Amino acid sequence: MNIQKLANIIVEIHDKMQHQAISAVNVYLTIRNWLIGYYILEFEQNGKDRAQYGQRLLPQLSEELKSKGLINISAPELRRFRIFYNVYPNLCSNFLNSLDTSSNRGMLSHDLSFFQIRGTTSHESEKIVPQDKLLKSLSFSHFVELIKIEDQLKRTFYEIQAIEGTWSVSELKRQIASLYFERSSLSLNKEQLNALANRDAQQIKPKDLLKDSFVFEFLGLPVKDAVEEADLEDALIDNLQEFLLELGNGFCFEARQKRILIDDEYFFIDLVFYHRILKCHVLIELKTESFNHKNIGQLQAYLEFYKENIMQKDDRPPVGILLCTESKPQMVRYALANSENLFVSQYRLQLPTEEELQRFLEDQLKRIIN
Repeated sequence: MNIQKLANIIVEIHDKMQHQAISAVNVYLTIRNWLIGYYILEFEQNGKDRAQYGQRLLPQLSEELKSKGLINISAPELRRFRIFYNVYPNLCSNFLNSLDTSSNRGMLSHDLSFFQIRGTTSHESEKIVPQDKLLKSLSFSHFVELIKIEDQLKRTFYEIQAIEGTWSVSELKRQIASLYFERSSLSLNKEQLNALANRDAQQIKPKDLLKDSFVFEFLGLPVKDAVEEADLEDALIDNLQEFLLELGNGFCFEARQKRILIDDEYFFIDLVFYHRILKCHVLIELKTESFNHKNIGQLQAYLEFYKENIMQKDDRPPVGILLCTESKPQMVRYALANSENLFVSQYRLQLPTEEELQRFLEDQLKRIIN
């Protein structure tokens, strides 16, 4: 053995142990937050002095924790932990029961046996995806995004995909915002769509482990090998009459992918309408992602171009509508604070039947447990 080989061995040991250490920290952070959620619910249901706090419980508890040195656990965080436990009531039970019967029995001063006798009812996702697999494969930051999904089938789908694709948190957020679940459900060739979705997926790195609504039910997206994001715009044009009805009275279609020239560079506006009642142009940008304030800047530039170059004397200033998959009310309010002619709305797609989705999820699950 020479010194270079020795150095290589030490580097390999370091990398492996560092990854194990980070993974362990992540697991215990998730367990900590889950336990906090449990004890908050337990207090709300059985605490002796719970009545005197009511809705002030979490802010009061946060202040009490600050006085004891836990300065970073705010009331919103406590609320998130409570929701986390509600969504995943059995996530950490097996792990904690193993502590209660092992040499680590003294790790917590509180009796852990209640996890064995509590008898919480498993949620559907916990029946489908093994709890230990979820706990060891996903960080708490992943769970923060997953608990925002109310539909259990949809949430389970993203659990499976995140585990199988080793998605980072940012990749999970991107896939949710791009309606990957809905597009997967509408695709005939699930393998092809899965490959498309994961082609540019951002993979997890060890250091990452520590960090009003339109319904386009009329789209009738065709069953094809892979429903991609561009198909959404095609379907809107193909179903223009229904789209206009969804938008409301007065919209007259003018152009799709309207080309405009700014500073010797061409830009393309997704959809252009003229509103015969308001007497103004309406520019629509369709985004297959959640709201991003950068999109407002782009749409604002288009409105200014139309105001200066297209608007007639009798016209009112143009109006911009940004359609996205999630509107994020607070960010929208801040971004549109000084904009009178800009509007943001979210849209949703019609889903296949629950039975079809259930079969699809069962097929996906086989990948991660076999």
